[in-house]
Amino acid sequence: ILSQLLFVCHSQGDIGGQRTLQRKWTSFLKARLVCAIPDYELHFNVLRSVFVVEGSSGHDSVFYGVFGLEWRNVKMSAVCQYSLRDVQTAFDGPYMELQDTKWREYTGKVPEPRPGSCITDQHRALLINSSRDLPDNVLNFARRHALMSRQIQPVGGRPVLLQRSTDYTKIVVKQVVGLDGHVYDMLYIGTDEGWLHRAVKIRDRVHIIEELQLFRKKQPINNMVISQKQNSIFVSAATGVVQVPLSSCERYTSCYDCVFARDPLCGWDGRVCAEIAAYANRYNLVQDVQMGSRGCTNITSDGFVMHRTRSVMAGDDVLLQCEIRSNLATPHWTLNGQKLLGYGVDFGYRTGTDGLLIIGTQNQQSGHYRCYAVENGVWVPIRSYVVWVQPVPPPASHSSGIPTALPESFFTTTTAPTLSPSSGPVKQLLSPPPGLLPSGPELQNYRHMEAMYISLVAVLGGLCLVLTVVLLYVSFCAHNSSNARKYSQQALSITMAAERKRSSHFELKTISSHCNGRTEGRSRAMSRDGEFLQIVPADILTTSSKEPPPAPPLPMPPPLPASEYANGLSATLPSVLRKMNGNSYVLLRQTDTEMTSPLYHSFTEELNRILEKRKHTQLDIQPDESSV
Repeated sequence: ILSQLLFVCHSQGDIGGQRTLQRKWTSFLKARLVCAIPDYELHFNVLRSVFVVEGSSGHDSVFYGVFGLEWRNVKMSAVCQYSLRDVQTAFDGPYMELQDTKWREYTGKVPEPRPGSCITDQHRALLINSSRDLPDNVLNFARRHALMSRQIQPVGGRPVLLQRSTDYTKIVVKQVVGLDGHVYDMLYIGTDEGWLHRAVKIRDRVHIIEELQLFRKKQPINNMVISQKQNSIFVSAATGVVQVPLSSCERYTSCYDCVFARDPLCGWDGRVCAEIAAYANRYNLVQDVQMGSRGCTNITSDGFVMHRTRSVMAGDDVLLQCEIRSNLATPHWTLNGQKLLGYGVDFGYRTGTDGLLIIGTQNQQSGHYRCYAVENGVWVPIRSYVVWVQPVPPPASHSSGIPTALPESFFTTTTAPTLSPSSGPVKQLLSPPPGLLPSGPELQNYRHMEAMYISLVAVLGGLCLVLTVVLLYVSFCAHNSSNARKYSQQALSITMAAERKRSSHFELKTISSHCNGRTEGRSRAMSRDGEFLQIVPADILTTSSKEPPPAPPLPMPPPLPASEYANGLSATLPSVLRKMNGNSYVLLRQTDTEMTSPLYHSFTEELNRILEKRKHTQLDIQPDESSV
């Protein structure tokens, strides 16, 4: 990617050639626009914005260009200034020609009039009033030699502003006359994150006055327009347009803040910092755009400095805060009027944007500390501290946990009362005096801690008691349930053993007269008018004391046609019983024995004959579940 400047005579009779370059530019020329750092061979080839500052004549005009890198993962921008005089010199220089697939400088003869030049009075003197009157050899040369050999270099040979971690997107410039009579270029540059940088060009470099965040969300600035009438700049982005004043002199609250800003639009009048355009008499205003350090008196006094006193125990760290508003100022500290020469752990100090950290304070570090903001060679006092380093008291003897021998004074020899005169003196051990208890706030803290520990132990004891009761209750319930389950299983096993010893002969007592003889499954229950027929498995027999629960009643099936019946009763049931492979039968019971069908005897006789034949047949110990 290369940035190039194109030259075309748009309004000076360039309407294309007669036979060559028809309906095309005959004055089309191009030259490379260079914005680079020669020391590092770093070229900014992506041109993002251009703004022309018109001078008294065309050759005195200049323009600024905002460039970026073609590497998308690196954010860096540069601002270069160019002179139109240098641009004209480049287009008046030699041409480039493509020779053997390489561009080389053309050294041959150039036809007359010069290809790519605009129609002037000299051309008209040769009867060339428009581009259609140009000879074909001039047009053919212009078609093959559109690239110029000389490159357009910036003023000073390098960028006037280089900004890291920022991508500039737009630039506008306003010329302002300062109190010293110089004309300064005020640059308003927009970024890809919605910030506005307000800067001033001083000699061959640019000084950034302030950075303003115009939008809450990060978004690139698309366009900017300066309004001289409203003394504002309008900035547009994707979410809206913002109006910003060209200067913010009221933000500077002191003389040195106003002077250090180096804003050609602002001046200090002795009380406030205001715009110089509002004063007709400007002799009393203070402004220093060139140096940014002259004009204010007694700015190093401590009249407006905040004073603090800090007391610290020896061996502890202490932070002395010092807030500096200017990003261009650097903090410096003094101790008792002497500048601190070393910063670091070895020297016992660490300095940063938050202040001065004294590491492991010692007695010799007590004294008067002052914080200064140094900018443009001027020391401005910001904070003042008086630091007292208190020695650490020796530890109390009772606090030591190492047992020590009791002094000899704790032992004494006394004469004990005896009943007989033969008893002599006895050596007794007197109880030592109680240990010294802390007094004042230390005693109160000790008692509070003791009460807290006692409360904690009581709470834990209560929780343990509750958990013990719950565990005992759960174990008791589990023990009862296991005993009940044990007895029920024993009873069931005894009952089943007794039933196995019983005879396998079953008797069919009653059959409902309303039974139609259908069998649709292994077990079925039918009810009608309070009667039901129950089929009981052969392995589970009921006792006289406890009847099995009846099956839920089912709806009565519709009667079958008369052709399906034999002798008034279905003969299907005996035939089914004959075909069963099991060795045991079920007991059929009917709740209502009074209503017996007349055909009962024929059915029972047939069933009794079948049972007589199988009476002495050996039954299986475990009958088939399919037996009904």
